[in-house]
Amino acid sequence: MQMKRILLLIVSALFWFNVQAQADFKNVFDQDEMDMKSYNKDTSAHALVLKEFGKAYISSDEKMMLVYQYHVRIKIFDSKTFDKGDVYIRLYHGDDELFETVRDIKGITYSKDAQGNIAKTELNSKQIYSEMRDKHHEVVKFAMPNISNGCVIDYSYTTESPYRFNFHTWVFQWDIPKLYSEYEAHIPAIYDYNTSLRGGLKLSKNDTELERECFSLYGVKADCTKINYVMKDVPAFVEESHMTSPNNYISAIYYELAARTDQNGVKLKITQDWKDIDRTLKQSDYFGSQMKRKDLFKDRLSVAMLSINDTLMKAKAVYSYIQKWYKWNNTYGMESNDGIKKAFDGHSGSVGDINLSLVAALSAAGIATEAVVLSTRENGLINKLYPVMSDFNYVVVRVNINNKYYLLDATDPLLSFGMLPLRCINDQGRVMSLNRPSYWIDMVQTQKEAITTALDLTLQPDGKIKGIIVIYSAGYAAYEKRRAIKRFNSVDEYVENLDEKLTKLKISKSEISNLDSLENSVIEKYDVIIDAYKSLDKDGFSFDPAFWVRIKENPFKLSERSYPVDLGSIYDAKLILTLHYPEGFNISSQPVPVGIALPYQGGLFITNVAVENNVVQYSQIEQLKKAIYAPEEYPYLKELYNKIIQNQKATFVFNKKP
Repeated sequence: MQMKRILLLIVSALFWFNVQAQADFKNVFDQDEMDMKSYNKDTSAHALVLKEFGKAYISSDEKMMLVYQYHVRIKIFDSKTFDKGDVYIRLYHGDDELFETVRDIKGITYSKDAQGNIAKTELNSKQIYSEMRDKHHEVVKFAMPNISNGCVIDYSYTTESPYRFNFHTWVFQWDIPKLYSEYEAHIPAIYDYNTSLRGGLKLSKNDTELERECFSLYGVKADCTKINYVMKDVPAFVEESHMTSPNNYISAIYYELAARTDQNGVKLKITQDWKDIDRTLKQSDYFGSQMKRKDLFKDRLSVAMLSINDTLMKAKAVYSYIQKWYKWNNTYGMESNDGIKKAFDGHSGSVGDINLSLVAALSAAGIATEAVVLSTRENGLINKLYPVMSDFNYVVVRVNINNKYYLLDATDPLLSFGMLPLRCINDQGRVMSLNRPSYWIDMVQTQKEAITTALDLTLQPDGKIKGIIVIYSAGYAAYEKRRAIKRFNSVDEYVENLDEKLTKLKISKSEISNLDSLENSVIEKYDVIIDAYKSLDKDGFSFDPAFWVRIKENPFKLSERSYPVDLGSIYDAKLILTLHYPEGFNISSQPVPVGIALPYQGGLFITNVAVENNVVQYSQIEQLKKAIYAPEEYPYLKELYNKIIQNQKATFVFNKKP
């Protein structure tokens, strides 16, 4: 009996050793990894994660630290990914004595010397540096030694954190592919986490098992849930233009503490519902109390402003007043850290300071106003199932005037009434009212990005082209144009800079209208001289009708895209060209009119050509009629721009008459 017990213990120990060995991988040299020249599933990859393992658990002591162990091995194919050897470990320091730490940093680089022999270079602990970025954020960094083409780097470390609210996130997807990525989470039964897998990739393995009495607190033992996640052959995540935060789409495991059980067996709710959020914000000294500060503005809004009978005109006047009063300090946030009075007196404030001031000022003018909390595009999407206040990083204003809603942001003096910056156009926002429950609204923008360019040009006998170019910019195009011009000390400086950038084209006269009339289109008018041809004595020459609006590169390059194309607003661009050319020439070749449309009325590209009495008429319309395109629509967008680029290569060819 005793012998059987000993054998059982030996078998159990061996089993435990095998489980551990199968989890984290050993740091052993592998000749096949060194000989690898490329990754057959992505030959464009400049580096490849060969193996990656992470393990997280909560320590069974009075500190109850969240311990996270990380180990990775990466193949470096060429110098374009030498930066994968630069490692940054980010740590957080709270206002109290709670802070995160890192220990047991180890690293080895395997490389070949000039004779083809394998060199093993270990990371020197003296080459590990710590830097405080600010009072809350520390970065521990090191560079793997002896990085070279074809090398393999292997490093590991352990962090400890007192912040157990968010169990450690695991990111499966990087900007380089991975052969194998594994994460092991050991969660004590006293903690209840909401878990979510983001991204479009599927797990290769997702196993759960019970660990008996694996955790102890104040002498009370608890079971744990061990969860093992594996992804194999993980493709690289490639960022492309027109997208919101990559964190919305990169495959990763996220945790959020929903409840915990104390030492008396009482389950304490952590995750809030919207009633909790409403109550917290309305009672907050830095949010709800600031929305109520009508008294601050009753004596500051002019009598003339308050006497305006038209509600919309009054709202626009108050909005303009707050816009001009404040200078935004480029700080986000939905609350006022020190109260709007202090910010108002200093003429400077954060998003929260300025837009909560706008709420209070509009209320003082007798206009019913609400606040809308949201997450900006770069901050990511909000988890609507489990509301978390920290998901929100911005606040704007919502008013209802004559049964029409307007969304306002007074942080930017160039935003017209009813226009939000594109950073705010991100899924949905939560409307916070002082007298009713909160609710969701779509963060969409009715204004579009619209540009119309009209060119009236005349080809002179000496080969120069003279004429007028007029550009009408509306909506977001007008906003961006105003921003571009305001970066210069004067309009003249802007025009001079534009003139310097335009090769073979000189601006002889300019006029820009409506620069400060935010609700009108910006109109640019330029008299130009183009040094097009040395002379017209040669037999023939060509003219590019789309030279002013040519698209040189397709913004959509991926073979497939797993996340939406999010433009923020619809797009409408028109070109109208009139070219007068001298007698004595024929047009031997010209662009063929085209009409290309996206499925489901998603957009179009149309050109028209007409030639009569030595006058060329060319027009072009490019429209993207949706702000957001689903991933399955991506191939159509990509092909549309391929065809636009191909079409814009066509020119008018002029030949002398015999």
